[in-house]
Amino acid sequence: MNSEPAPPVILAVANQKGGVAKTTSVASIGAALAERGQSVLLVDLDPQACLTFSLGIDPEDLELSIHHVLTKGTDVAETIIATDDGVDLLPATIELARAEADLLTRTGREHVLRGVMEDLQAAGTHYDWVLLDCPPSLGVLTVAALTAAQGVLIPLQCETLSHRGVGQLLDTVHDVRRFTNRDLAVWGVLPTLYDGRTNHARAVLDTISETYDLEVVEPPIPKTIKFAEAPAAGRSILATSRTSKGAEAYREVAGSLIARAAR
Repeated sequence: MNSEPAPPVILAVANQKGGVAKTTSVASIGAALAERGQSVLLVDLDPQACLTFSLGIDPEDLELSIHHVLTKGTDVAETIIATDDGVDLLPATIELARAEADLLTRTGREHVLRGVMEDLQAAGTHYDWVLLDCPPSLGVLTVAALTAAQGVLIPLQCETLSHRGVGQLLDTVHDVRRFTNRDLAVWGVLPTLYDGRTNHARAVLDTISETYDLEVVEPPIPKTIKFAEAPAAGRSILATSRTSKGAEAYREVAGSLIARAAR
């Protein structure tokens, strides 16, 4: 008798504050998981389509995207694209901005992405990991991502003001747990753009850990120009700068996440 493959680990990567290396983290963690032999799907939920672009796909050239899957019932399997980084992508285009408005009037809108993930599983398409790149807001798409996910990872720039939004995100997580996904767990904060030469950066991390009682996912991701160069090449930093400190840090983070998923 064939046993069903285990369902994927679905992880939302969310922070409504922009500029925290959220998309870089999704692309890099995805590539690092793929390096370890994991099958990975990345889902671009940001109308700016930064993840899609950074993996070498021009959103302008796409006929189908996550927008069609969420609002028009297009088959998700037809929309997924294989990328050069060894991960599959459910891409976004600017049309996704309309999806927020379209979904607002829809019953059960919070569950729309969870339904897509279930359809994928039912069709026999198996992934070990699904990473959801949430838009920089706490709107319908972010709530749908949190409803579909088992865990949420919060990338956070190590600066004084950057953690102000964490409380709002945690309030949203609390509401999602109450109403749409009681099993959602906060996997922790991922420190990004980290300058280890300053005491300030470490102090910010300690403050976050104490204020919100959140786990800090180690190691912190260092600040490096290599990250800016990678999207322009249409690849993750693991491909463009394999031995850099940034690439190595993301490999370690992927290891930490695999260990967390096995708990």
